[in-house]
Amino acid sequence: MDPVLLFFAGLTAFILFRLMSVMGTRSGHEQRHDLDGMQSKAAASQRQTDDVDEDQQGDEAAPTPVSTNARVLREADPAFNESEYLAGARAAYEMIVEAFASGDLRSIRAYLSDSVYDAFKGAVVAREEAGHSTDLKFIGVDHAAIVDSQVDRDQMRAVTEFTSNQVRVTRDKDGNVVDGDPNRIELVKDRWTFSKKRSSRDPNWILVATGGAA
Repeated sequence: MDPVLLFFAGLTAFILFRLMSVMGTRSGHEQRHDLDGMQSKAAASQRQTDDVDEDQQGDEAAPTPVSTNARVLREADPAFNESEYLAGARAAYEMIVEAFASGDLRSIRAYLSDSVYDAFKGAVVAREEAGHSTDLKFIGVDHAAIVDSQVDRDQMRAVTEFTSNQVRVTRDKDGNVVDGDPNRIELVKDRWTFSKKRSSRDPNWILVATGGAA
């Protein structure tokens, strides 16, 4: 093989590895679906979730339950509401994934720790230097749950797993597809860690670690 072609093939593989290392894993069960149908399903699911939340809010006397994995957070902060946290985490997840794909890290800087921001920035710069761009169509989050939590003095951490449907395509400078399929919806699994100080009045949780979920 021509040494120049071999070099660019290796560079492409490296860039794709860097992107996948910070933005989750594919399940291996990707299938072709009707995108409009999937988005309608996601919207219906969100409406059902909103209805449940409204029913719970109507009964102010009833304590808000938390899962076993979130109990340590409730013990550290009696005001911690798992449902509200997960609603915010879902919104943050979609916003961060879309911003990373577009390369617009400025819009999400306030929600990222320094280490996560540096990792994202490095991946975005590497993508741009390779002449690649990413097209993303975020269909929706199928599932979000706290799978682990820790409290270290004033610092609260919630390890959260997301399962989402996305259409992700990476193209070179000529518009050729180098990764992904514009007609395929990928089931993406991520495990992200969010953190906040319980003494802080700021309700926002900061993303401090990312990775793919099994």
